[in-house]
Amino acid sequence: MIVITAPTSTIGSQVLETLVSSGERVRVIARDPARLPTHMRERIEVLQGSHSDINIVNQAFEGADAVFWLVPPDPQAKTLEAAYVDFTRPACAAFKSQAMNRVVGISALGRGTTIAAHAGLVTASLAMDDLIANSGVNYRALTMPSFMDNIIRQVVPIKTQGMFFSPISGDRKMPACATRDIAASAVRLLRDATWSGPGQLAVLGPEDISFNDMAKVISDVLGKPVRYQQISFETYKSWFTGFGMSEAMAQGMTDMASAKNDGLDNAESRAPDNTTPTSFRQWCEEILKPAVLG
Repeated sequence: MIVITAPTSTIGSQVLETLVSSGERVRVIARDPARLPTHMRERIEVLQGSHSDINIVNQAFEGADAVFWLVPPDPQAKTLEAAYVDFTRPACAAFKSQAMNRVVGISALGRGTTIAAHAGLVTASLAMDDLIANSGVNYRALTMPSFMDNIIRQVVPIKTQGMFFSPISGDRKMPACATRDIAASAVRLLRDATWSGPGQLAVLGPEDISFNDMAKVISDVLGKPVRYQQISFETYKSWFTGFGMSEAMAQGMTDMASAKNDGLDNAESRAPDNTTPTSFRQWCEEILKPAVLG
């Protein structure tokens, strides 16, 4: 039995689809089970609630072999610690009481760098990893750069203005990964009973690419000019507060972007086990183009 948290998220839904399609027994924790795909509901066990609730996670983890752990976004959290570390404390207690075998979690690049100490959401994610690892469970943190899929959020300005935006330098080359490759890496680890102890696995994508490079690829794929526009960190933060995000979370997003601009995501070396197949061009052809032109 494998437990999936955040099963309706972009990554969690792909983990769910793959595991169920391959015949695994799956139990999910969902705040809103109605958001689960109809074709899935009869093939899985569903517990309604939050995976920050000790009663829910104790029920969910009973008799399970592995857990896919993903902290959902909490735009109104008062602190980053509350959003990541405090949210995860009940699960860590349940990992112990239910003698969980393996946990695979979604985290971020940066461990071992000085930049990571002041990197907002990344700093909080790494603290969450430490908490889980210290529970004694066998843990693998999947550590990611920025997701290619984040550009989907800018479909409207790409359509209407031929532009997309970020505070990161347009010339900063960084790794980027597709969420489907994250999900595939998670599934592989969840189904593999041979690893043990704490550790991490980066999910880097096949290339380092800058936002200016991305603009050229997007333009080529869409057949129309699209350019990247760097904005100030102050403007970036104001976007989030304007959407109703708390001061702490908006600052956390901004600090994470600043750390990436300073090279946070460039510290990890590529190796065969952490280089995933989906290129940015392939992602644009298969995911972005239909979203923009559809």
